[in-house]
Amino acid sequence: MKMTTSKWLLTIILLLSVVLAACAGGTDSKDATSKEPSKETEKDDDEGTTENPEGGGDLVLAVHSDASTLDPSGSNDVPSTNAQYNIFETLVKRDIDNNIVASLAESWETIDETTFEFKLRQGVKFHDGEDFNADAVKASLDRILDPEVASSKYNTFSMITSVDVVDEFTVRIITEYPFSPILAHLSHSGGAIISPKSVEADYAAMDNGEDSGSVISVNPVGTGFFKFESWEPGAEIKLIRNEDYWGDKPHVDTVTFRVIPESATRNSDLERGFVHIVDPVQPSEVAALNNGDFAKVLQTPSTALTHLGFNTERAPFDNVKVRQAITMMVNKQEIIDGVYEGFAIPAEGPLAPKSFGYDPDVIGLEYNVEEAKKLMSEAGHADGFKATIWTNDNPQRIDMAVILQDVLKELNIDITVEQMEFGAYLDKLRSGEHDMYMLSWSNSLADADNGLYSLFHSIVKGVPPNAVWYGTDEVDDLLNKGRKASDPDERLTIYKEAQKVLIEEAPMVYLNHPEYLTGVSNSITGFKLDSSNTYLLQDVKIVK
Repeated sequence: MKMTTSKWLLTIILLLSVVLAACAGGTDSKDATSKEPSKETEKDDDEGTTENPEGGGDLVLAVHSDASTLDPSGSNDVPSTNAQYNIFETLVKRDIDNNIVASLAESWETIDETTFEFKLRQGVKFHDGEDFNADAVKASLDRILDPEVASSKYNTFSMITSVDVVDEFTVRIITEYPFSPILAHLSHSGGAIISPKSVEADYAAMDNGEDSGSVISVNPVGTGFFKFESWEPGAEIKLIRNEDYWGDKPHVDTVTFRVIPESATRNSDLERGFVHIVDPVQPSEVAALNNGDFAKVLQTPSTALTHLGFNTERAPFDNVKVRQAITMMVNKQEIIDGVYEGFAIPAEGPLAPKSFGYDPDVIGLEYNVEEAKKLMSEAGHADGFKATIWTNDNPQRIDMAVILQDVLKELNIDITVEQMEFGAYLDKLRSGEHDMYMLSWSNSLADADNGLYSLFHSIVKGVPPNAVWYGTDEVDDLLNKGRKASDPDERLTIYKEAQKVLIEEAPMVYLNHPEYLTGVSNSITGFKLDSSNTYLLQDVKIVK
């Protein structure tokens, strides 16, 4: 039985998803433009302005999933990043248009092709009263690179060979090779600067047998415009305004991230005024919310990649023809129409259109049932096999898994769908015991290096998002060359070739690039979301 129309797909979803469970969903994602460091000094337009907040009140966000950790060096998930972003700051950051702007560094310059000097903002205090300075920058970045810490963000910063203190407010970062997207990487949440006192206490806990991050995650201390107040795992995280913040203070007194997995409950709370923001809104709920008088849905294009990953070290998915055959059974547009109600675009390969390195001429493996059957026969699996698709409790992922469960019957593949809570899901993916899985990668820097290296380089095998356990000498070589090349045109050529190889190798089915859908109450103003699904809360006001 071949895949038919979107209407038929939606019927299947509605019938079968009840069997799996009616759960709400969260998405994991991002966007940013990598800019080559300039010889010229760059400064934030708002330098030196500090305004007193207006408004007050408790801003409440109803979110699908809880953070996994509040240690910036220990997570790769959006729920964690959203809390961390409001507590910590990085040397540089990206504005809403993904331009690099000043943050804890007021200015920077390129000394030579591997040396970058940063002039630091003076008069900044950590939440615990400690002074921000060059020693604090060195302590935080050195910690990420420490193999004993085993940071999940290590590969984002692995090109850094040393962080040198020039004076109290000047630091130099030395890279192993010319690395053009260095500023984009330093804007990554993993590069957050943590109180040196917290770093020291965390190391002391490690010496006593505790895990890295055990101190920092429980009591995160940064320089951000909000301070950590409390965390009840599985229930809520609460932040309070930093009255001593060096820049413009936020308008609200407190922020509460309330974990509400059920979509209907989130929306009901939004209508009754119990929460101000709900994330995510399901595609099927957009029209109803927009037609109401209490909220509107914010639609934000992303550089995220939703994918069906294969465990390429596990038979029969170690056979490229099996992976190609399954890929050819997926009608991506019908899934977008039936599951996302059009709030996504089909993915040809691993990079979204707004990412640096994206090649519009690259064409993915096309939907072709007969060719898929032929490949299965050539792979010795004409009679099919049994396999499992893992997913977390995200409705779109569940629905897509249900669709795949049905369409793969035509290849005699008997699929079982297993779903689990997001934190447990990530832990289980690291075990390598899965066949296939549903996930999304945000490409939070909107650069091919971040979009491809983290997913496909052999050095990160088995570390989500590389739960495909994939890595080859050819792809490794291309990705290594891509991050070392300083010329943008050379990088584009390298990444074009890498995308062609990754499409042919099919370590995952590149499904779509979704829009982020966020419900925003009419009682607030100033809320923004960037293309990585990061909440920008500094300018939010509660107006009624």
